[in-house]
This record gives sequence, C-alpha cells and structure tokens, in this order.
Amino acid sequence: MTAILAISIGNTRTHIGRFLDGAEELDASEQILNTESELIVERIAHHWENLDDDEGVVAIASVNDAFAKPLEARISGRLGVDVSRIGRDIAPAISTKLDPKAKTGVDRLLCATAAFHRLKQACIVIDAGTAVTIDFVDGVGTFHGGVIAPGAQMQLNALHEHTDALPEISFAIPDNEPHGRNTEQAMLQGVFFGIRGLVQRMIERYADSFGSFPMVVATGGDAQAILENEDFVDRVVPDLILLGIAISVIAGFVDESAAEE
Repeated sequence: MTAILAISIGNTRTHIGRFLDGAEELDASEQILNTESELIVERIAHHWENLDDDEGVVAIASVNDAFAKPLEARISGRLGVDVSRIGRDIAPAISTKLDPKAKTGVDRLLCATAAFHRLKQACIVIDAGTAVTIDFVDGVGTFHGGVIAPGAQMQLNALHEHTDALPEISFAIPDNEPHGRNTEQAMLQGVFFGIRGLVQRMIERYADSFGSFPMVVATGGDAQAILENEDFVDRVVPDLILLGIAISVIAGFVDESAAEE
C-alpha cells in the first residue's frame, strides 16, 4: 500500500501527517502555525525523507488558498515531486446531498469522510478551530451539510474589535466558577459555554431529524479544550482531517484502477 504524506492547511495552522500503509497507519503528525512557513517546509521535507517509499504521495487539502498556492510550489520544488490537491486532483471520498451550487469547504468533507470510514454509521462531525462546524453524515455515508459558526478566538477577537472597553485576550479554558468574576473570565465563559451550548443544541436538532442520536466525533484545534469531557461527544480525534486526506487518496487510486480496466 502506498505511503502518504497528508498536509492540511487551515486558516491558522498547517497539520502534517505521515501514513506508512495507506490510510491504516498514521505514523507521525504535528501542527505548525502558518506564520512559520519555513518551518512547515522543513518539517514536510523531514517527514517525506522518512517515508522510504519511491511511490509515496504528497497530498494537500486547504481552506486557505492564498497561503496554500505558494506553499505547494515550495513543497514540490523542495521534494522534487508533484503535489496532489484534494478538490483539484483528488475528490473527497464522500457523497453529498447539498444544493447543486453549494461550495462546501474541503475540510468539512474530509472530516466527514474520515468519521464515516471509522464508524460505518450515521454520525455528527464537529470541527472546532478558527470556525466551528457541526455536520451530519447519514447511515449510508452521505454528507448532508450542517452549521458554521465563529470559533473561540474569532469570537473573542470580535468582542474586542467591535467594542470600546473589552480587552484583547487569547482563548483559554475559563476558571471553574459559575460566574465570570472579571471581564476576561466573563468573556471566556461566554465563548466556552456558548460553543458547548451550540454543539449540544445542534446534536439534539439533528437527532430529532434523524430519529435517533448518532455518534458524535469532534476534531480541530480547540476540540480537546472545549469538548473532550462532554457527555454528548463520543470521541475526540485530533488527526481526523489527515485520515480523510489519506482515505481520499486511496479511493482515488481505486477509481483510477477501475477506469483503466
């Protein structure tokens, strides 16, 4: 099975994963802030050198095209290989039931791909990062869409930028108090429990529509901090999007083989 170097470029971070046996074995992964572009290229080169597979594949998925285009060129030049792009060269390995003109983020589709691949049943997929997305996949693996809301840091930034008195703060888990006893804690409490409340309400809404409560999988940079200890979340999987990239690469190989036959 082909080794895969999966690269997910988000709005804030780039997530790198090395698969040694198709989509079955994630050997190593790491996240790097997009401000460290030189380090990203160096770490990608390091992981590529450790694949030890002349037929390995480098695949990128991105929701940040302005950053991804020059980075893709630098990666290709450094490694001396063509880089495949999810959505351009390889389709996410999931069917959809959306408006015909809908342009759904590749990150949402890949996380849904991975969640259904792992669970083989209806599921709700939460990605808590720069934005918070909460999506539904039915029991046959069809992506139905969901909701998009501002992520924790985006909410805090908006409170600071659109008011005169609220401070600029970074997201952190709030104190274990029922009330925010200062402005910073009040802001953190509002964002932290606001996202939890949104997630819980959407799970209930999807369950009402589906007829039962599906499995709930969470991922993204803030998932562990906000959702890991919640009863309504079954699993937190930090590398879900990387698995979705690897699954889609393998599915693309299968489709090509079938077409050749």
